[in-house]
Parts: sequence; structure tokens; C-alpha cells
Amino acid sequence: MTVCGPLNDITVIDLTRVLAGPYCTMVLADLGARVVKIEVPETGDDSRAFGPFIEGKSAYYMSINRGKESLALNLKDGADRTTFEALLENADVLVENYRGGTMERLGYGWENLHLRYPKLIYAACSGFGHTGPYAERPAYDMVVQGLGGVMSLTGHPDGPPTRVGTSIGDITAGLFTAIGVSSALHHRHASGEGMKIDVAMLDCQLAILENALARYFATGEVPGPLGARHPTIVPFQSYETADGHVIIAAGNDTLFVTLCKALTCPELASESRFANNSARGEHVEELRAEIEARLKHRSTSHWLKVLAEAGVPSAPINNIEQVLNDPQIAARNMVIKTDDPQAGALNMAGNPIKLSAFDDPTTRAPAPELDQHRDQILANLKD
Repeated sequence: MTVCGPLNDITVIDLTRVLAGPYCTMVLADLGARVVKIEVPETGDDSRAFGPFIEGKSAYYMSINRGKESLALNLKDGADRTTFEALLENADVLVENYRGGTMERLGYGWENLHLRYPKLIYAACSGFGHTGPYAERPAYDMVVQGLGGVMSLTGHPDGPPTRVGTSIGDITAGLFTAIGVSSALHHRHASGEGMKIDVAMLDCQLAILENALARYFATGEVPGPLGARHPTIVPFQSYETADGHVIIAAGNDTLFVTLCKALTCPELASESRFANNSARGEHVEELRAEIEARLKHRSTSHWLKVLAEAGVPSAPINNIEQVLNDPQIAARNMVIKTDDPQAGALNMAGNPIKLSAFDDPTTRAPAPELDQHRDQILANLKD
């Protein structure tokens, strides 16, 4: 199944494994690129062994590697190196996520490759990048979440260290690498030259700290975890109802007035302690008590209806089953299917990038078996 997309004329050689790099190349494949996944012979990508399993196949691996081709090569073997180099002759992009220095030891560092393939775009997605004292250190998502400050902002005050519930260390690096590849392709169109892209997972964690950095640079105070509330916008958190919680995000003074009317307590908006966002920030716990005193008399579903009718941004706290059954998710084609020959039909997350010039298919090609496309790829090299 060929995906029709803006990258249809782009061939990506994918030397990545597990999550950060494969997530990047999945995005590129979803946008139409041909992705040739180079895997270690016999075992392949480490994530092939990660559960859960469906009919003996990793659902984790299948969800991140859909629509790619697989070729098993040992880059320390002479014949396989010859095949790899032949692939690079007609490739547009090489993506790798080894720790710094690995590609140089294999003889495939940027300097060597750029001399031989001047139009090739080389994208490196590693834990710490290719410069600095940590360049050759190994890293996983949990390592950079801790080192990058994100975990210090996650959880509740005085609570234990808490990992963000999805692998944002890997995923943000994969997304930033995909942005870098797109930018480099645009530059090459104008200049005819490839370039190196060096993305570090740690750098990406720092790049998404937004409000925490702004607060520290402005005040010198070290931010900490705040549970389910925003550090500077009030009210902007989860609140208790009679049977659960509701998220209320009244992001400005006008919305706060609207919220107070919806909760049948318009007088709160005129109190000096709640009159503007700055004042509400100084009295955040007092305001929480006032709001929850109203919310606890009725159910979450009741308040969601009231707040929606009033135009106040609000939401339930969905579990995974609930979000997958949300009609908005269905309307946006955010659950798609692949049909794997062994595992059968498998649901997975769709492509969030909607493009007016291209269809957004409801099905995608499955992830490849290890070395599945060897004959086809080698035949194309001979042609």
C-alpha cells in the first residue's frame, strides 16, 4: 500500500530502533516517504521483543513501524556494507539514533557520507547530541525526563518523582527530527546540498519547558510540581464534582466572569481577591474551595453540559478507552487500522497532520517482517 503524500518522491534509509528514531520515520512514512528500515540480522529492532503481543508479534513494534520496508544488514560485514552504500546512492535522507560516535566508528559519520553523497540529508537523533561532554552517553526516555527537568514539574507537591505518562523524551525528539528533515529537504531544493541534522533528546526536553523556564528566568525561583493546575493561569485545573473531576480552563478574565455565571455565583467575579488573573493566582486555593463548593452538588456530566453551553473550556478526564470512543476522535480519523498477515486487524493512532491536498486514509500498510523486502530492494538496486 503506497501512501499518497507530499513526500512521495523521498526515500529514507532508516537506521533507527525502539522509539525516538522510528517515531520520526513513521511520521515521514505517513507523509508519503518510502522508508527502508535497516535492521540487525536475526533479531531486528529491539522493540520487536516488547509487549504486548498479538499472535506472537509486538503490538508496540507494529504501531510505530507501519508502512515501512525491512532489510536486514550487518554494517560490519563487507557485502552488507556494499549493499548499504548502494542504497545511499539513491536515498534522500538517512536517519539514525545511535549514541554519538557510533556512526563514525562504522565509517559512516557525516563527514565521510557528505563527501560521497553530497545531496544526502543526514539526521541524527540521539540522547545527548553529537557535541558536549555527554555526547557518547547512552540514554532512554526516563533518563532525559529526569535530567531535562520535566519530572521535577510532574506530579503533586511533596509527592514522589513521577514520570510523564507517555514517552515524551523519545517522541519530542522524533518530532523535532522530522521537522529538521522537512526543513533540510526545503533547503536542498534551493541549494542542491544535503546537511546534517543533530537532535538531542535532552535538548528537546529543555525546549518544551516553556512556562517553567519563563518563570525561572523572570523570578529566579525554581518551579516544582503543581498537580493538575496551571502555574500562572487561574482557574485552570481539575476540580472535584459529586462523582469525579472536571477540568476547567478559564484562560482570561472574561471567561472567568462567564464561569461564575454558569456556576450561579456571579458575585465571585467582582470580589477583589478574584477580580483579575493576578489576584486569583494569589488566592488560588481559596478560589478552588469556592468553585468546588458549587461543583460537588452535581455530577461531572451535568457540569460538562452547563459549561459547554456557557462556552467555558472544559473537559472530563478520560481514560484510554473513553478517549478512543470519543466522537471527535472518530471524526478526525485518529484511530486507523492495519491488516497484518499474522496478527490480523490492528487499531493504532492515526496521523494528526491533516493536509488539504491529500487524503487521510483509514488504513495503513502493516509493519514489515524482519528482512521482508530483501528481494524487492536488492532487485531495485540492480535495476
